Amino acid sequence: MTRDIADIRRDYEGGRLEESQMPDQPVPLFSEWLTLALEAEGDDGNAMTLATVDSQGLPHARVVLLKGTDERGLVFYSNYHSHKGSELANVPHAALVFWWPSLSRQVRVEGAVELVSEEESDAYFSSRPRASQLGAWVATQSVVIPNRTWLEEREQRFEQAYEGQEIPRPIHWGGYRLVPEMIEFWQGQPSRLHDRIRYERRDGHWQRFRLAP
Repeated sequence: MTRDIADIRRDYEGGRLEESQMPDQPVPLFSEWLTLALEAEGDDGNAMTLATVDSQGLPHARVVLLKGTDERGLVFYSNYHSHKGSELANVPHAALVFWWPSLSRQVRVEGAVELVSEEESDAYFSSRPRASQLGAWVATQSVVIPNRTWLEEREQRFEQAYEGQEIPRPIHWGGYRLVPEMIEFWQGQPSRLHDRIRYERRDGHWQRFRLAP
């Protein structure tokens, strides 16, 4: 290693988060921040870390892509039989983290997770590129495989099976919706005196708090 990571420093700066200018509910602000992040970060603006826990309470995290957001929650797609799928089936709660370095912004989201409707999963699957549709059939996600050749040969078999046909959505693949119970907005500031505004849903209503950095 050529650099001592303990000596790496970054000065953060950004517009202040003032409670008087914050909306009563977090979703409009998240949508605004996401729009700016997509402009600033390009195709990585919707990347997020998804954290789940297994049956023993051990945490697991990975990066996935946000594919939908509205008042109901935040949507992503995966193989239901993957590690995260099994973990969510057992403990249907999760946490998300968005990190947008060019904006010095982070958003944390926590809440219960539910399956989206089959109609929503079908609609999204049909919008995917054909190669991605095939990938949902090819990859038995998270299982041990002998080598990459196994994947390539399996892909060829599915290409032949669906040649000249529409590719249906596998029953083991579809969408999840995280229904937020907490959304926290972090804006980097100089001297590590960052702004942190947290929204928590209590008795069906959102409450807002400022946290120490």
